[in-house]
Amino acid sequence: MLLTVATFYRFVALHDLPALKAALAALCAQTRTRGTILIAPEGINGTLAGPQAGVATMVDQLDRSCGIRQGELKYSTAYDWPFARAKVRIRPEIITLRAPEADPSQRVGAYVSPRDWNALIDDPQVLVLDTRNRYETKVGGFAGAVDPAIDSFIDFKAYVDTALDPAEHRKVAMFCTGGIRCEKASAYMLSKGFESVFHLKGGILQYLEDVPQADSRWQGDCYVFDSRVAVGHGLAATDWAACYGCGQPLSADERASPAFEEGVSCAHCIDRLTDEKAAALRERQRQIMQVRQG
Repeated sequence: MLLTVATFYRFVALHDLPALKAALAALCAQTRTRGTILIAPEGINGTLAGPQAGVATMVDQLDRSCGIRQGELKYSTAYDWPFARAKVRIRPEIITLRAPEADPSQRVGAYVSPRDWNALIDDPQVLVLDTRNRYETKVGGFAGAVDPAIDSFIDFKAYVDTALDPAEHRKVAMFCTGGIRCEKASAYMLSKGFESVFHLKGGILQYLEDVPQADSRWQGDCYVFDSRVAVGHGLAATDWAACYGCGQPLSADERASPAFEEGVSCAHCIDRLTDEKAAALRERQRQIMQVRQG
């Protein structure tokens, strides 16, 4: 079954979040769509998958209630459900940075379209900065980009404050998966005195969709936050998998390791896996296999 996947975000003032949550949860059930929607006073962020008609209905409603077509909205496809269920959650922020001075509704860096991105990052005066976490950057990245080696986006503040200098790094071009982290990252850097901050509009996903592979500066694949794990050019599925025990993305070589046990462990987490947790994960995996086998 071919499923439609919609990824979206918009920074917009939202009110009466409990009522909005209830309405969206009910509509997910009605349209047979699955995924995660985060809502906060600052806006909305989410990914939904389902039949094309169901996703279209959800997008229309999200546009009426949150104006998502005025933000970032992109589509892809999947042959298997990338989500097990639908979740609508209220959060303090739709992307957590805990920096009130980073307010994308007031000021953000300059947007750069995917088709203009190569020319920008080819400029030797530009610092190309990856704003993603280290488990994402291991899957792929732009050639020559600086990886801040952070474990959580909230650590980006400390990286900027300790490793970058507005007087030295006068032009910064940043990128992330879908663009949302760059909204806050660029707002934060502008608040700290960086004068020329650019970010890739629509993120890596838009770049992989718009830029022909022959012209691409992207190396590897792009980590995504669903069961597809990673996508490549044209947003096609790839051979990456994820360890359920720790969440690390795993290549085919890593899955060949003796430490890898599907649904249980990999080389990244086996040393801290307790007997109790291993037993629970094996039971979970047994139940999943029973469901798959009918």
